[in-house]
Amino acid sequence: MTRELLDAYQAQLRAHVHDRLPDSVHVERDGPLVRTTGFGSHGFVEYRDLAGLDGDELDTLIARQVQVFAERGEPFEWKLHGHDRPADLPDRLRAAGFVPEETETVVIAPVDAIAGEPTLPDGVVIREVRERPHFEPIAQLEESVWHEKHSWVDDLAEERAADPDGLRVFVAEAGDLAVCAGWVRFPSDTEFATFWGGATLPAWRRRGIYRALVAHRAQLAAERERRYIEVDASDDSRPILERLGFVPVTTTTPWVWSPPEAG
Repeated sequence: MTRELLDAYQAQLRAHVHDRLPDSVHVERDGPLVRTTGFGSHGFVEYRDLAGLDGDELDTLIARQVQVFAERGEPFEWKLHGHDRPADLPDRLRAAGFVPEETETVVIAPVDAIAGEPTLPDGVVIREVRERPHFEPIAQLEESVWHEKHSWVDDLAEERAADPDGLRVFVAEAGDLAVCAGWVRFPSDTEFATFWGGATLPAWRRRGIYRALVAHRAQLAAERERRYIEVDASDDSRPILERLGFVPVTTTTPWVWSPPEAG
């Protein structure tokens, strides 16, 4: 099962380019890489594999990405997977000035194993978020949990406006308080739904709210006739997802390059 899930992930999600993106987003190909700019304040570099590049050729490819983003004066993320080759790729990224962020685990489950009616605590409801002003409680929730500014919420709202069917955003509320939020993307021309978010206020954890949001989004994926659900799971969410039936297939680590600070 793990091999089947990883193969589907490799073939369908890696280096995938959605067919409806905000006008501000630009996607370019550079050899085996897909380079995305204009999505908020930082960019991305992704790929299915590196087509056997190694040594000086690979260093040149990496240096070219740094040059592109240095000219733009913005940071970018190189999304590295645990099974990527060559094995010394992390060393090459570090030598080029990249810094690794927290490693997450890619977990996947068949939709029919996860979909179901959500069970929520009394007084908690799940509501879909559609308009930009209603994204503000999500930003406040994320900032409360992670203790950092989440300007990407503006990008999320822009993405949803560009494709309301491709991105659905949900918040679990207790009265006027947002206690958990999560969203689901439906990458075009794939069998996948991908889940994001899931931050829950500490006082509201261990009440099944995160699980309810998973079930709610999985039910939507089933209605859309998607076959798989994929999540880049943090160490906090991975145990919950595995208990629900998700299978770990690989890891992913964002290696981030940032332009030097002025002065």
